[in-house]
Amino acid sequence: MGEPMDRDALAEFLRRRREAIRPQDVGLPEGPRRRTAGLRREEVAQLTGMSVDYYGRLEQARGPQPSPQMLRALARALRLTDDERDHLYRLAGHAVPDRGGLSTHVRPALLFVLDRMRDAAAFVCTDTGIMLAQNAMAKLLMGDLTTAETTVEASMIWQWFIDPVVREQFPDVEHDQHSRIMVADLRAAWARRRTEADMRELVDGLLARSPEFAELWSRHEVAVRRLQRKTFSTHVGPITLDCEVLAAADGQQLVVLTPPAGSSAADDLRLLTVIGDQALG
Repeated sequence: MGEPMDRDALAEFLRRRREAIRPQDVGLPEGPRRRTAGLRREEVAQLTGMSVDYYGRLEQARGPQPSPQMLRALARALRLTDDERDHLYRLAGHAVPDRGGLSTHVRPALLFVLDRMRDAAAFVCTDTGIMLAQNAMAKLLMGDLTTAETTVEASMIWQWFIDPVVREQFPDVEHDQHSRIMVADLRAAWARRRTEADMRELVDGLLARSPEFAELWSRHEVAVRRLQRKTFSTHVGPITLDCEVLAAADGQQLVVLTPPAGSSAADDLRLLTVIGDQALG
């Protein structure tokens, strides 16, 4: 059980952290005539998925107690370290997240790298398929899949085997390959974390709900996913990219999607960016 919520201290902490973050640190344009230090309130609201009014009330020490999901989003948006995140939880009256096992808190240094990738799509996810962070290009390519939820239903692996709509983004001829690679990679992660609740819940749930997953799981194929070629269905047509996975020790994966050498994918990504900018404008 956490300590009572300290609204005044929470408000001050949020203000100070917001003022310490530059727009370019979180992948936002600085823009002209910026009068405030750091991020604007509406930018924090945008990054966290909160309403501007709700976030404003938190900074004014008159908001309701934020949920753990909202705190996770705030910690990510404000690039908090583990210690700063724990402090945020205490001020909000919640128990500090357990640092053992799988972490859903993306380190600021990793987010910094993510935001600096302008010409490639990149994202951070857990080894159970929970999307933790995406750069702007990845959101244009895949849609905004980031979530503060940690249930099995939020897992991209769960969605792939349970929700047929998810597969529509990829060509039919690649579905079997994606399924095999996904299960082989998950089995490697399961071997490392098979006693942890989130891993058991995901695997047991898929075994019960998906005959395809159960059949692939029974093969006992193990292969840590490192390099794969994927084709995405987009507004500008199919785009084929090389997908490289860099695994971190805490169960998080940095995934980078880059154009194959000699392909038109780089031009396609630039066109996708232009269309995305026009839609926002």
